[in-house]
Amino acid sequence: MSQQFDFLAATDKPALLAFSTPEWLEEIKTALQELGYKVHTAATHSDFLVRFAQVHYQVVIIEERFAANNLEENLTLQAIQKMPMTQRRHSTVILIGESFQTFTPMQAIQQSVHAVISSSELFLVKQLIEKSFTDNSMFLHSYKEVQSRLYSTATR
Repeated sequence: MSQQFDFLAATDKPALLAFSTPEWLEEIKTALQELGYKVHTAATHSDFLVRFAQVHYQVVIIEERFAANNLEENLTLQAIQKMPMTQRRHSTVILIGESFQTFTPMQAIQQSVHAVISSSELFLVKQLIEKSFTDNSMFLHSYKEVQSRLYSTATR
């Protein structure tokens, strides 16, 4: 299989999708493209891990049953959950599935993601993605500002 290269510019907003349900994938891909994201899709768990390690994705959206029969078998989600926060802090990680209630904080915390979205609310996916990204950006704003100041002080 030949490797397809998709070059990213500094101004691009990269997003990574991991879905097994083609209809959901297309719906979310279209919404992200309308929001100005450059969308990459992972076909397998290993493909996801390689892509995630290579690019600082702004948004990562995972289907609860990505290449799995149920949430517990989702190796991609398990890998994200086990990653140190420093490896995944740059991304807003959203989990979509039938077993979630949209924006339920306890469900998101249990899954180590920033937000959960019920698949029954995909008709609002564009707004829900925007809200998830904005909420996460606001939450981490002070942290990133302090980190930036520390870095600039250390490099003087």
